[in-house]
Amino acid sequence: MSDAGGRQFGFGIVGTGVISATHAAAIDPIPGACLVAATDLVPERAREFAAKHDCAAEPTLDALLARDDVDVVAVCVPSGLHAEVGVPAARAGKHLVVEKPIDVSLAAADQLIEAADAAGVALTVISQHRFDPGLVELRRLIDAGALGRLLLGEASTKWFRSQAYYDSGPWRGTWALDGGSLMNQGIHYADLLRWSMGPVAEVNAVWTTGNHDVEVEDTALAVLRFTSGAVGTLVSSTVVYPGFAQRLEVSGTGGTVVIEDGSIASSELTDDAARLGLRGTRLPRPAAEPGAAANAAALGVSSHSAQIADLLAAVDEGRSPAITGRDGRDTLELVLAVYESAREGRPVTLTGAAR
Repeated sequence: MSDAGGRQFGFGIVGTGVISATHAAAIDPIPGACLVAATDLVPERAREFAAKHDCAAEPTLDALLARDDVDVVAVCVPSGLHAEVGVPAARAGKHLVVEKPIDVSLAAADQLIEAADAAGVALTVISQHRFDPGLVELRRLIDAGALGRLLLGEASTKWFRSQAYYDSGPWRGTWALDGGSLMNQGIHYADLLRWSMGPVAEVNAVWTTGNHDVEVEDTALAVLRFTSGAVGTLVSSTVVYPGFAQRLEVSGTGGTVVIEDGSIASSELTDDAARLGLRGTRLPRPAAEPGAAANAAALGVSSHSAQIADLLAAVDEGRSPAITGRDGRDTLELVLAVYESAREGRPVTLTGAAR
């Protein structure tokens, strides 16, 4: 679809569970974007979603993909079905917004990336926190050299999920379709840690399932060695009541920046950086959006909107999105390495560390 003001993009949402409402709300304020259709394996759920969001309800994925007014498909099905939905969508010529993680196996991730490449469609995997104000500023400081040589990075997701959360869908808490606290909740800050510190060379990890009747872990801890020589830690849990801010700390020879829920909580830089006017910078924290630490449905949408808008701009400009399918694959590889290390009780080397 197009008009004199520029290209218009019609969106179709596949899967109308909890996260679909976030995608609908994120699409709404983007100029030139419109939600036109949704589908779900449970037709009644799709109809209820469509009525609420003023779009069409399609009975099947094939029916949604056959619509000429659907240019972009948002894949909001359980994680282990992302490639199963995304591959045919790509082959139908639809650009893709895939919820995190890209899938739960590297083989499935590769299938999805290859299908998008072969079809010439754009693919982005949701890692919306890269667009949070604090992360944008952190990345600016790193790129400007204000933090010097990076030495230590720490990412922490200490959230709470009840047993009722896991019981709310038969796919939740399974290896085949979901993964545990790190794959589902902690993957965002795992991505931010890798994005800030660079590729991970080696992982040493442990996990436990301490407070939920699930087959996956509800707490994971890992010690990381980055290819740069820096080290770090990664913690993710859904047993920490009542749930706390996600936290990222990056320290280098030039100072330390601490992020909490996407905002800079502290930024302290050394005298060397003071000559750039950066010493002791304490940036104001914007008003917090509703947190997801205790409630899976309480997600703000501004950063989702920013990432989706970047995908549309990438299509218009003939470039790759800021966050690509390969970025999603790299983060998945890190998560799977944590799982492998914990399962086998040994260090794991990441094969993609050189990328």
